[in-house]
Amino acid sequence: MSNIRRALGWALLALAALPLAAQTRRSITEKDIFAFTWIADPQISPDGAQVVFVKVTASEKNDNYETSLWKVPAGGGAEPEQLTNGPSDTSPRWSPDGRQLAFVRSVKKDNKPQPPQIYLLNFSGGEPRALTSVAKGASSPVWSPNGSKIAFQSNASVQDIAAHDAAETASAASAGKAQPHKSDVRIITRAVYRFNGVGYLDPARPRHIWVVSAAPADGAGAHPSQLTTGAFSEGDLAWAPDGSRIYFLSNRVVEDYYELPHNEIYSVPATGGATAKVAAIDGSIGDLAVSRDGARIAFTGSLNQPVHSYNQPDLFVATTAGGSVKNLTKDYDYDIASGLTGDQHAPRGGAGSRPVWSADGRSILVDSSKEGRANLIRVNVDTAEVSDFTTGDHEVMAYAATPDASKIVALLSTPTNIGDLFAVDPAGAMRPITHVNQKLFSQLNLTEPEEVWYKSFDGKKVQAWIQKPPNYNPRQKYPLILNIHGGPHGAYGYTFDHEFQWMAAQGYIVLYPNPRGSTSYGQNFGNIIQYHYPGDDYKDLMAGVDALVARGIVDPAKLGVTGGSGGGLLTNWVITQTNRFAAAVSQRDIADWSSFWYTADFTLFQPTWFKAAPWQDPADFAARSPITYIEKVTTPLMLILGDADYRTPPTAGGEQMFRALKFLHKPVVMVRFPGESHELSRSGKPWHRVERLQNIVNWFEIYLHNKTIPGYDPMLPTEAPEPSE
Repeated sequence: MSNIRRALGWALLALAALPLAAQTRRSITEKDIFAFTWIADPQISPDGAQVVFVKVTASEKNDNYETSLWKVPAGGGAEPEQLTNGPSDTSPRWSPDGRQLAFVRSVKKDNKPQPPQIYLLNFSGGEPRALTSVAKGASSPVWSPNGSKIAFQSNASVQDIAAHDAAETASAASAGKAQPHKSDVRIITRAVYRFNGVGYLDPARPRHIWVVSAAPADGAGAHPSQLTTGAFSEGDLAWAPDGSRIYFLSNRVVEDYYELPHNEIYSVPATGGATAKVAAIDGSIGDLAVSRDGARIAFTGSLNQPVHSYNQPDLFVATTAGGSVKNLTKDYDYDIASGLTGDQHAPRGGAGSRPVWSADGRSILVDSSKEGRANLIRVNVDTAEVSDFTTGDHEVMAYAATPDASKIVALLSTPTNIGDLFAVDPAGAMRPITHVNQKLFSQLNLTEPEEVWYKSFDGKKVQAWIQKPPNYNPRQKYPLILNIHGGPHGAYGYTFDHEFQWMAAQGYIVLYPNPRGSTSYGQNFGNIIQYHYPGDDYKDLMAGVDALVARGIVDPAKLGVTGGSGGGLLTNWVITQTNRFAAAVSQRDIADWSSFWYTADFTLFQPTWFKAAPWQDPADFAARSPITYIEKVTTPLMLILGDADYRTPPTAGGEQMFRALKFLHKPVVMVRFPGESHELSRSGKPWHRVERLQNIVNWFEIYLHNKTIPGYDPMLPTEAPEPSE
């Protein structure tokens, strides 16, 4: 038999072995993001009959995301029903009697975005009505237990309110007059003065607690009252069951970066008055949940001692009377309230979930990530015994329960499903109640990844996943893309990742490991890289590549590597330590630790990643910086950078790599994304997310497949395009 006939025979046999559905389905594309539907912030009604959620879609025409509110029966059996038109509706919250829904809406006036305000939707009929009209906006609505009031947050100052009121009463005659000059000059006095995705911070406008009547006496505009004042922000509001007080979190230190992460639980009377400190730990706190009897408060937190680069979060309980605090999961060596790394969590409208008290107050439900999976666990308050409540190869991204915890809804993602709502019965069994991407995904040839464990250089076991091409042929060797997660304290796992599915659809095997430093494997595994990053985690990555080469499924001459954030740092590190990769794409990276220390949107003043400041120990900063070894680089490098990235500023990463490699006459290209922050791959503009994927794979196509793709070589003067008239 000739080679051609033999190859044709194998192809026919492989085709015959495929299910009919797989033969007729198409591969996923980078532009399918415009057809994705995301679910965010599910909220179950007090009677457990309905679930309201935020539906998020991407607009190809407008290059933005649109959010609206939808409702679906908690028992399933019906298609979701649209409640609001959007396009910027989020944060749905049921009234205690289930008759109304409070939510946050952002509108435009004269084509200019206005501050978000709280709206009310009455299920008896009628259009949503604005409940607030607060200067600088209102957010995070929380109903009082009797449904008469709504607490919310706003960073409006006294001056903002005065200016807003003056503008409301200004006469039309003043519309054409010149306005007083408003300076845009910023005077910076704090080390942390801007934040990724937010922009410049304004310490003169802390976020405070406000309360507004849900049923104004005049039936028209409500008049909110401000409960807290002062120089410090408050957040994470929770009412006492009797409606007498509101609990909240606050860090009351002016320049808190001189200390390890820390905040405390306070309360304020619902009618206003002095605040009182309720509880604290030596560390940071989040996700407040008050017990039904009001005597205790559960929360998640991370302890500061000993000083780690990674502090594994735990579940705590404190008495609301100001008594002792108990760490319920100190002996449970996995992450509490910590999810997985993926690129398809809802890009807008998402919100965190709070722990859920059982009706009798004897146990608490909370989410936990363990070895690449995220599920709900049950924790006994008295004995601290931990038991699995849900199980499975998936990520619980959000959850909510009725007040008596008798009915629960969870938002689940898997490697082949972006995310759907599931009803969770008292035994933890789950049943889907939405199928929001079913029409699209029924057309796509998506495949489950293969989970693997391998041993690293020192015997440590490393978990990883292999995403293979949809029509994978075990007799063929494929080009490999090693994809490194960021953090570095994060974790890949059983959640949907468009990037992996699309790269595999382009004919690549994608290896995505959780090297040492990753979360969901215990405190020691996560913290072992402290003061040694990058280092042995690089060896873990190479051991994974070696394992696939040894299996004979990847072509050792066609290896690519990419990663973002901490994964970008490791990508830079990889190509300074070895020349075995044919191409690399470093995204939102760090090249020089010293420069990062000076310019990131958070400080490294504490001995978490480095024991000293750059001028105090320059040798350590240099030894762990890829730019130090730039002359060793031979791998063609692409750099993906967001112009508004304050987390890993381009000046501390890609710009240095690019300029140095250009000086050395090495193949390098820099791809800049205007206006994009560190969240480019997860919540950047839809078209930018598409173009990011296109550029990454283009680079690998050039150097792993010898394709000619224009635009990545310096243009000669004779190649310059003619100027348009």
